[in-house]
Amino acid sequence: MYLDPELAGIAATLPRTDFTDPVAVREAALAAARAAVAALPPDDSVRITDMATTGPGVRVYRPVDAQDPSPVVLDFHGGGFVMGSLDSEHRRALDLARRTGFVVVSVDYRLAPEHPFPAGLEDCYEALRWTVANAAELGIDPGRVAVMGGSAGGGLAAGVTLLSRDRGGPAIAFQLLICPATDHLMRTRSASAFTDVPALDAAAVAQMWALYLPAGAEPRLDASYAGPLNAEDLSLLPPAFVLTAEHDPLRDEGHRYGLRLLDAGVPVELHHVPGTFHVFDHVAPHTEIARRARAEMAAALSRALGRRPVMAGSAGS
Repeated sequence: MYLDPELAGIAATLPRTDFTDPVAVREAALAAARAAVAALPPDDSVRITDMATTGPGVRVYRPVDAQDPSPVVLDFHGGGFVMGSLDSEHRRALDLARRTGFVVVSVDYRLAPEHPFPAGLEDCYEALRWTVANAAELGIDPGRVAVMGGSAGGGLAAGVTLLSRDRGGPAIAFQLLICPATDHLMRTRSASAFTDVPALDAAAVAQMWALYLPAGAEPRLDASYAGPLNAEDLSLLPPAFVLTAEHDPLRDEGHRYGLRLLDAGVPVELHHVPGTFHVFDHVAPHTEIARRARAEMAAALSRALGRRPVMAGSAGS
């Protein structure tokens, strides 16, 4: 297995993701994320505000030089639908706000197994509705809204895009999907064969889906909103940027989702990054390969929403 040289050393230190005790793994991740945020140096280039909504809590990142009204990006954190928080997503959201100059709204949705599908998805949709309804207060342009996320967050971003189309909800201009979880049926080769890869392997993916979509449960929504690759109709969706990593069990479903969007007439940029593992830009943001990937993401958002990207000097913080 070839890995980018910078990532190879990091991969050797990563523990295996294991959701056998989801509450314990969540609490450990939450403590680590809080400590990481507390250790960051002060930054006066972005104003950060935690806010209450009609549903989930959100953290709003507004660059001091943002347009008024500004494009806005709703950011859904990863964590296998089981863990993750505003703090775990803080560095990526802050980096994105710096790079683009856009307002970023990070969403603290409910987690499985206590809150299985569709709770988290409904929270993300409610955050979208709240953001657009409060556009004037937030200083954002409701006509330039993007959704994004990594891993489970990428699946939620794709699911929210489908849900808003089908419910006649707020218009989404762009979707940025990073190593997205799109196939709850795990029918791809990478989802079954990648049993010994860094960060996330096939066994952890199976645990993730079992917790988010428990066997025998009858969700209030069609399960294709959880696994959008299985949606019957992908037409009339906004343009997408889909990034996949080589040694990732979610790799093939990301490719397939991008190709299905293309087949449905949706403009897609599909970026596959060799020598990488699942959400490498989040795990190892200071590496050169992660910086390049994040620059590409920011540039795609800037093209879609109408502003030149800002090249932040502290992009990996």
